[in-house]
Amino acid sequence: MRDLLITLIVLWILLKAVKHPAIGILGWVWISVMNPHRLAWGFAYDFPFAMLMAAVTLLSLVITKDKRQFPVTPATVSLILFIFWMNITSLFAINFDQIYPLWSRVMKILFMTLVAMSVLNTKQHIRWLVWTLVVSLGYYGVKGGAFTLATGGGYTVWGPAGSFIEENNALAVATIMLIPMLRYLQLTEENLWVRRGLVVAMGLCAVSAIGSYSRGALIAIVSMSFFLWTKSPRKLPLALLMIILIPFVVLFMPQKWEDRMNTIQTYQQDSSALGRLNAWGMAWNLAVDRPLVGGGFEIYDKEVFARYAPEPKNVHAAHSIYFQILGEHGFVGLFLFLAIGFFTWRSGSWIIRETRGKPDLHWANTLARMLQVSQIAYATGAAFLSLAYFDLPYYIVVLMEVTKLYIKNQQEENSRVVSSQRPGPQVIRPAELSVIPREGESLG
Repeated sequence: MRDLLITLIVLWILLKAVKHPAIGILGWVWISVMNPHRLAWGFAYDFPFAMLMAAVTLLSLVITKDKRQFPVTPATVSLILFIFWMNITSLFAINFDQIYPLWSRVMKILFMTLVAMSVLNTKQHIRWLVWTLVVSLGYYGVKGGAFTLATGGGYTVWGPAGSFIEENNALAVATIMLIPMLRYLQLTEENLWVRRGLVVAMGLCAVSAIGSYSRGALIAIVSMSFFLWTKSPRKLPLALLMIILIPFVVLFMPQKWEDRMNTIQTYQQDSSALGRLNAWGMAWNLAVDRPLVGGGFEIYDKEVFARYAPEPKNVHAAHSIYFQILGEHGFVGLFLFLAIGFFTWRSGSWIIRETRGKPDLHWANTLARMLQVSQIAYATGAAFLSLAYFDLPYYIVVLMEVTKLYIKNQQEENSRVVSSQRPGPQVIRPAELSVIPREGESLG
């Protein structure tokens, strides 16, 4: 039944996508972020829905005349250079014969990210993308929060199989990043019951993150909560909600959760933490040895660790977006990766400044603030996770840069309207000149 339902939904989106590539992009985002086919058990589980959606979307780009405008900004240029550089480092990869599956997956995600920037260009498109991300990840956040409450926090919350957020830690950071987007919709939605539902979803996502038993998520949720409060226009109600909710959830969790969180202070005795430090040391040593190109994708094996790791036999995943990029793509790759985040933040600050005090653009002001909070959650939580290629941060770039382009277009349109309404200088033709009589003379 699930297989049939998912297939029918995908077919309906494909029919719409043929005429409108923006709908195809939203379908792609839904499939790639949520992985709905992984919720089925039959033929849909391994069916290439994402590839089919991408193919129809690209075909629609060719045959339709929908408006397309790519935002050329420092953030998007940095993203394009980052994609280019990852292809260069792949040519010099240490394990060149092993990189194709991950390289192919990353390139597909980032290519469709660039397509999304080209076809999503209206206020409605922007809001649809936010809703798509909220539905795609909110499903797991709400479900995980309800599961944590129902089981007394006794079990770990996991994500969909075969996705970037399959691991409990990754799902936790994803749901924390989603909370600011839920807050944006809650602040701008007109329907009272939808707003109330979004508040409940925010709370359950927070519970789900805590129920993941992720120490990185705990750090992320603390930093995200602080910035969410500072960026929110209605600080008092949000502060009251946090004061009530967070202590309640922490006290609700069992003793083993508290024991797990306490290992943050005693990381020297924790094998997982020591493994991460060893992986970070390996990435640093590799980057120093190959500063421009790093080691390429798929460097976490015995041979690479034997050559570069402080403890050669302790093979571990990167568990940090920063050391992951540094080890795989060198210092140049890390610089470009950080530049994407920095310039995206700057775009958000520009949007906030340009829309301040403008009621018709209040939605953009709120969105930029909340997207910056999501960036904070990613920058802190993913500092301990291998999530450098996770879709959501790149869709934050899409939302921010498309919103910036939309506002610039509005400003240009307003300038043209003002210019057309401004009266020009009066021109007096020679025939219309009047003769001014001298004193004592008359015109008769």
